[in-house]
Amino acid sequence: MIEVIDLQKNYETKTALKGISFKVNQGEIFGFLGPNGAGKTTTLKILTGNLLPSYGTARVMGFDTICERTKIQKDMGIVPENANLYERLSIYQNLLFFCNLYGSDKKNIDHYLEQVGLLKEKNTQVKKLSKGMKQRVLLVRALIHEPKVLFLDEPTSGLDPASSETIHKMLSSLNEKGITILLTSHNMEEVDRLCHRVAFLDGGSIVADGSPSALKLKYSDHKMKVLYDESGVLKEKLLSLSGEESAKCMAVWLSEGKVKSVHSCEPTLSDIFVKVTGRDFV
Repeated sequence: MIEVIDLQKNYETKTALKGISFKVNQGEIFGFLGPNGAGKTTTLKILTGNLLPSYGTARVMGFDTICERTKIQKDMGIVPENANLYERLSIYQNLLFFCNLYGSDKKNIDHYLEQVGLLKEKNTQVKKLSKGMKQRVLLVRALIHEPKVLFLDEPTSGLDPASSETIHKMLSSLNEKGITILLTSHNMEEVDRLCHRVAFLDGGSIVADGSPSALKLKYSDHKMKVLYDESGVLKEKLLSLSGEESAKCMAVWLSEGKVKSVHSCEPTLSDIFVKVTGRDFV
């Protein structure tokens, strides 16, 4: 559904993308991870036809994002990082405008507003909405024409946990229906939870990619943390996931009923970013 080959973008004072390549299969949720300024939004703008690349190819649903942009738009939904709604209009009026623009069924408005919990507020002016509510309206707007591909730029940035949870559930539900989703984020937990595959973007280059579980396994120290009881005192020991010494310790503690908990010490996506780039994720 999405194919990027040697994509580059140069500005007067910096190079935003240094020849990145990746593919997103139909029905996947693909996450672009990276700090601010890594090139995430630039990539998204090129894929949605809002920015010309300096070099390379970008295709969505098999169509070139430059030469065949009009063939993509009707099947593409976009949720930008910043709300670009008509503040003086109501939620319904905003969505009706886009519904008419795409020639979509007006019933979709109430359907999707109910999905995100905003049906009762549909006649409320946008300027009276919280940031989380506006973000949900943007998501509904992107879905009005029932796209096949959905692009999201930092969909939960700055939102409270409840609003983020609503959007996460909606995205998972959409993906179950077969919609392909590409989202950019610097929220490692969000991407870990939602995405089938991720790519780490740093300084305009992809420095690591794969499924979250595969990346954690690849960069793991392969150790486990064991909490055990020693004469009424809880102690903690770090053991290797393999080896004779670990096996003996566990066998003794288990036979004596001392083991209270066992946790694998797999790295977080933030830990992996630090290992790959040598710097914190900021």
